[in-house]
Amino acid sequence: MSPRRRPEIFVIFLTIFVSMVGFGIVIPVLPDYGRSEPFLMSAQSLGWLTGIFSLVQLFTAPLLGKWSDRIGRRPVLLISTLGSAVGYFVTGAAFAPWMLFLGRIIDGASGGNVAAAQACIADMTKPEERAKYMGMIGAAFGLGFMLGPALGGLLSLWHHSAPFYFAGGLCLANAWLIKTKLPETLSEEKRRHPSQPAPLAEVFTGGQGRTISLLLMAGLLSTTGFAFVHLLFALFCGDHLGYTRAEMSFAFAYLGFLGVVVQGGLIRRLMKRPIEKPLILLGAVLLAASLWLLPRVEGTPGFLGVAALMALGNGLIMPTLTGLLSRSASGHTQGRALGLNSSVGSLGRFLGPMLAALPLPLGFSEMARPLTETTSTLVEIGYRTSFTWAAGFVLASALVAVFVIPAKTAPAA
Repeated sequence: MSPRRRPEIFVIFLTIFVSMVGFGIVIPVLPDYGRSEPFLMSAQSLGWLTGIFSLVQLFTAPLLGKWSDRIGRRPVLLISTLGSAVGYFVTGAAFAPWMLFLGRIIDGASGGNVAAAQACIADMTKPEERAKYMGMIGAAFGLGFMLGPALGGLLSLWHHSAPFYFAGGLCLANAWLIKTKLPETLSEEKRRHPSQPAPLAEVFTGGQGRTISLLLMAGLLSTTGFAFVHLLFALFCGDHLGYTRAEMSFAFAYLGFLGVVVQGGLIRRLMKRPIEKPLILLGAVLLAASLWLLPRVEGTPGFLGVAALMALGNGLIMPTLTGLLSRSASGHTQGRALGLNSSVGSLGRFLGPMLAALPLPLGFSEMARPLTETTSTLVEIGYRTSFTWAAGFVLASALVAVFVIPAKTAPAA
């Protein structure tokens, strides 16, 4: 990559970081927020609330990716970031469950930041560099996810709506950064003009259709398994380990810190060799093992060890799948390919919380805390079942990845 492109990479890194701080603020707060007064939502409703953002994004991400191939990456990044700000403000002002859902729907409908940022990286890097720089994006995710939950937990101690207003303000700052600091990265020769068709099916041409399909399927399964954590992690830390909301937030920050180490340091070194497929398989096995072990550990030391295994497994599999998918797509279909990847990830992040809620006992939200011996047994069985299902999804992704044959060179446009 040319040295003159490095400042642009840095701006994209900051853009993703700011976006993920806002997203990370919500993750540990939202399930507990919806379970509390004045909402008192059931476990199944909490699953819908956690997943509705990603369900809406499932339909909008491919469209935003398609538009980014036509009008450029920068306008899509700007519009989606401003929409996220509106969604956070509506959620913070909510006084009824329907307002919580409305805020998350608005945020999900405009959530094209990640795919557009990944497409920016693909525009500026050589195919063999993609996985390494997707690892940098992963590091931005990790940094944001490290600071965001900690901020969310601390802000919620001041007022329950404060994390959402703060996240909205961060999105406005992010929009200013994109507007003033990020140039357009999509060159004219790679741009798909409005007079030209831009079918999503074109992503699967060029001899790599089978590989791209398998990578998308593996991504769906692994994301679904890991997304169980979005609903269960904070609730589990409170019920099983007795953590306060602030302590739950710092547990998320611990995961984020490990993600930075893995995706920002380890992945960049490993990607100097063409070993994406072995890394995907190793990451899936480690992630599945950690999900199965998590509800079976006792005490903070065991929890920290399993969380480290989880961060390592997830850090190996996610950016590597994305980098390999980007390398398998031709230059003028990058936005659509990464938009499809974002859409598949959104489907997984919707299915995960929905499925995670099913084994939890009826009346889960209404149970008095701390739990009694009887209710604790019921809740523990629910957690163990949910996390076991999550591990099964991730192992299934490893089975799909076995059949992937990585391309040695990127397909021609």
